[in-house]
Amino acid sequence: MSDSKTRVLITDYSFADLEPEKRVLQEAGLHLEVAQCKSAEDVCRAGVGASALLVQTMPITREVLEALPECKLVVRYGVGVDNVDVEAAKARGVAVCNVPDYGIDEVADHALALALSLGRQLPALDRRLREGVWKMVPITPMRAFHEMTFVTAGLGRIGREVLQRARGFKFDLAAYDPFVPDEAFAQFGVRRVSLDEMFAQADILSLHLPLTPETHHLVNAARLKQMKPHAILVNTARGALIDTLALAQSLEDKAIAYAGLDVFEDEPLPMDHPLRGQSNALLSSHMAWCSESSVPRLQRLAAEEVVRGLSGQPLRNQVNR
Repeated sequence: MSDSKTRVLITDYSFADLEPEKRVLQEAGLHLEVAQCKSAEDVCRAGVGASALLVQTMPITREVLEALPECKLVVRYGVGVDNVDVEAAKARGVAVCNVPDYGIDEVADHALALALSLGRQLPALDRRLREGVWKMVPITPMRAFHEMTFVTAGLGRIGREVLQRARGFKFDLAAYDPFVPDEAFAQFGVRRVSLDEMFAQADILSLHLPLTPETHHLVNAARLKQMKPHAILVNTARGALIDTLALAQSLEDKAIAYAGLDVFEDEPLPMDHPLRGQSNALLSSHMAWCSESSVPRLQRLAAEEVVRGLSGQPLRNQVNR
């Protein structure tokens, strides 16, 4: 077995194979170990002596970090790091990294696909036709895209790509992002809106924010009441940005028209969750990031970050500096 300083543990994965990681890590002289952990306790057992963890969904808690004193680097497969106790890692000198740029196009495509499908009422029209009803009118009044306001919550990399795609459909474009300067809004040709204006003005609202204590349940019962009754809500970011019970009730009451969701507070989405019973919700199983090219790209980029971290090179995507 290689020296413990060179050991890298993959705590869990859902990929078809691990060839991209193996190539990158072996070329760097690192020893790869693989587990399919089911709990934090499993990570503590499997990670003994590892210098770095490659993590998909496993919780990397304060207790895990304390149990693995030799671990100096955690790399999350994906963008969000809410399954990692980032502050506890920082306190212990453990770098936490993500891979924010592996599936930007895929997520933007998926978000816009959800929005366009619901804007044209395609799921509902499909169901109606299959039930034997032939009508050449929409389910509810259908607005032209060029008369609608498309708003993103967030004007980062994915938010910008979504709006760039939406531009081709002649939407009025706006965004909420308190961390982006006015010059960037002007340069991109997007109108800045406040938080209240975002909810009140959006015909389509697409969420592209990180999950933080401040953004947890950003979309809640009170905010949903601010939205237009024909509004469409799309979430391809983090599930807990939305109070999904409140959203299910809003859809049930027709307080908003549609929701297109790829992420959820609890995953897999519980079988008894009321969202499953809402015909005006279009649901997918956390697949927005996926394409034949994005998966190996994610694996390779994550492994390359491990190599940088364990060889003393500058990290590209550390989130807890």
